[in-house]
Amino acid sequence: MNHWNKRFQTENYVYGKEPNVFLTELQKEIYISGDALAIAEGEGRNAVYLAEQGMKVTVWDYAESGLVKTNKLAEERGVTVTTELVDLNHVSWRESKWNEIICVFGHFPTELRQRTLQGVKKAVKPGGYFLSEVYSPYQIPYKSGGPKEQDFLYKPEEFLETFVDWRIIHFFMGEVARHEGELHNGLAHVIQFAGKKPEEQQ
Repeated sequence: MNHWNKRFQTENYVYGKEPNVFLTELQKEIYISGDALAIAEGEGRNAVYLAEQGMKVTVWDYAESGLVKTNKLAEERGVTVTTELVDLNHVSWRESKWNEIICVFGHFPTELRQRTLQGVKKAVKPGGYFLSEVYSPYQIPYKSGGPKEQDFLYKPEEFLETFVDWRIIHFFMGEVARHEGELHNGLAHVIQFAGKKPEEQQ
């Protein structure tokens, strides 16, 4: 059993049931519809929020217990999401598949992280968006959640270099207060990214 599958085998939602604040703020600005993908989505709070906004949402996670809780939360809220047990190490990214991809506190080792960002870039449709809030390399002393190894933390240049040819709607690195369940609580150091893929790829 993997670490995350074990972590999510609780009755309570360890990251809460409410969506990430950054996601909700940006979602109100971009007015997007269509097919959304939530990667490393955990217990489903952000995916369910997108479904409530009228999007057709697919969830990828490799913790079966998280997917069970995602479906349970969706049922509670009266929406439907599609859940898929996916290991990002072995995923095949389809070209121009999604109107929006989100990654909220989905942390992976450097090689997989960079491969995943390239996959996201490929898989977003022209005119679509990628939204992400993750912990920066400065998070470790904050003790408010997230990985304790630098290898799992995002560097700003990974976003800025990977999506250099996209329209960057929002970019921020710095302190925010987050109160998301029992495991993300207090002042944190994050990177926020919102990018729009060009309508016409050269």
